Amino acid sequence: MEPPKLNRTVNAEVGADRRLATSGTSSQDSDRHKALIDQVNEEGYVVLHNAFSQSEINEAKDEILRLSKQQQADEKSRAGTSEGGRGRNTFEGINTERIYALANKSRVFDKFALHPDVLALNDHFLERGYLLNSFQSINIKPGEKPQTLHFDDGYITVPRPHTPFGAVRQSLLLSQPAYSYPRTTYTSWQAIMVAVDSYTSTNGATVIVPRSHTWGADRLPDRSEAVHVEMPAGSMFYFLSTLWHGGGANTSSRDRVALTVQYCQPWIRQLENQMIAVEWDKLDDMPPRLVDMLGYKVGAPFIGHVNGHSPRVAVSHMLRKRQREGRDGMIKTDPRL
Repeated sequence: MEPPKLNRTVNAEVGADRRLATSGTSSQDSDRHKALIDQVNEEGYVVLHNAFSQSEINEAKDEILRLSKQQQADEKSRAGTSEGGRGRNTFEGINTERIYALANKSRVFDKFALHPDVLALNDHFLERGYLLNSFQSINIKPGEKPQTLHFDDGYITVPRPHTPFGAVRQSLLLSQPAYSYPRTTYTSWQAIMVAVDSYTSTNGATVIVPRSHTWGADRLPDRSEAVHVEMPAGSMFYFLSTLWHGGGANTSSRDRVALTVQYCQPWIRQLENQMIAVEWDKLDDMPPRLVDMLGYKVGAPFIGHVNGHSPRVAVSHMLRKRQREGRDGMIKTDPRL
């Protein structure tokens, strides 16, 4: 679908095409990414085997363990008791421990949000300037019950399938990828699950309903239609926000640790408020692409600007003001400062 002339004109006039441009991929990568995209269009998901090395997975698992101990100690300090990493509701899992806002807590996890294959898929399915929606670890412990089947963008009150998003997506695309063919799937965000522990049918592996991303609002899944995504540690699967899925029951005797990274359209409010969750003085140590995805790059045509500039510029000014004024003045109301 050809973008409306007005959108192309406005984006060009305000410099959005230049600002949001991403680097291209080789022809070999383009062919491989096209195959991945074809499978996602067909099934609603794709598994990427051995996406990360064993050493990278071990490093992540050690960091999750460290953060878990710290989180439990903090909970005990606040409440006087520790519930041992129990969840806060049945949907997220009572016997499931989640560590939120990983972008703020360790640079070990950056690579998992920036895998080249995932970015290539996002560049196809999402608009330029897409955002980091949520970044957390999920530890499904023994005895956890199966999660309610759901699709991730269910709170968006647009009838399924989301064909209206397709016109918007096409109209805001600023340049086509190296391969060009019609987008057949329209969603508002995507997600990946990274297996820190191997996914098995008994330890809480995510279950999915293949091809359910194309269903309308009148079609609900039966749990018998769901299949486990089984994959070894270091693998990940990428799926669309309209795919019916849920966490599996953990009937084993061992924890099942995973990372989940979610990405959303640049005009959707993020599940995690990344610009508050990530401390400003850590931004310089982060990969620039990840900082952009937190919300610090102005979208098309100028979504998210601050006084006509990027939020990153505004934050830099505020940090310099803090350095000049110490902890006095207007910005002392921010508890992080």
